[in-house]
Amino acid sequence: MDDKKILYLYKEEGKREFAFNLIVQKYSERLYWHIRSLTLDHQDTNDLLQTTLIKIWSNLPNFREESKLYTWIYRIATNETLTFLKRKQLTSFLSLSSYDAVLENKLASDSYFNGDKMQKALQKAILKLPPTQRVVFNFRYFQEMPYEEISQIMNTSVGSLKASYHHAYKKIKKEMEDLFLD
Repeated sequence: MDDKKILYLYKEEGKREFAFNLIVQKYSERLYWHIRSLTLDHQDTNDLLQTTLIKIWSNLPNFREESKLYTWIYRIATNETLTFLKRKQLTSFLSLSSYDAVLENKLASDSYFNGDKMQKALQKAILKLPPTQRVVFNFRYFQEMPYEEISQIMNTSVGSLKASYHHAYKKIKKEMEDLFLD
């Protein structure tokens, strides 16, 4: 069912929960993998997904349809995840441990990751990016999302996103070259 029909159902008397369940069915898996690509942890991802779904439910009555439903949903998930990552970085900074090292360890021990050496190196290089660049890179590279949609999700200009992606790409390329030329 498309988003317009879901929103129409949501506005119908007595069908809010049904419409929300349709949203959950349609977006949960995609949101899970979007969040997981940033946190690399199943439990953290599940927690963030639940928080995201609660925020969607509580804010859906205020959704003004100025953007597409899925960009609004992804904006909530992305903001929740970036806030979580900033909090984790602050906590690791205060405990004198490197959150990047924590993420690398999670990647190395992830039983769901079945990539080869090149894919693992790519993921490690992505982990070294600042969180916002990581989000932009994941949206653009892995999900092949147009800049205009990313712009709506991240509430920033297309030009800024292009620059962010370019910087992320250059950093990853350098990291991969350094790794495989040594």
